[in-house]
Amino acid sequence: MEIPKQIEEALSKGLIAAIAQEADSNEVLMMAWMNQEALRKTIETRRATYFSRSRNEIWIKGETSGNVQEVLEIKFDCDGDAVLLRIKQTGSACHTGQKSCFHNEL
Repeated sequence: MEIPKQIEEALSKGLIAAIAQEADSNEVLMMAWMNQEALRKTIETRRATYFSRSRNEIWIKGETSGNVQEVLEIKFDCDGDAVLLRIKQTGSACHTGQKSCFHNEL
């Protein structure tokens, strides 16, 4: 699968947002960042792979925790600067142990 031109253009300027959504329930589980390498690895392996801004490195979701995200489908927004990963989540998505990272209310 080729990376669409709109996404390539956005990646040439930096990172893009990646939103992980549980495919069965449509619940949004987390948001992380991707660079070109992370997106390519996600496409190739069908395992959610992200870029850590704090560690400045690629990381595969669940590699150490076992909370794996199997990528079933990838969509992108109209500007090409964000992707939606439709996933099957094993375990919790949030590093706090919560199912979703979006468990806090304003």
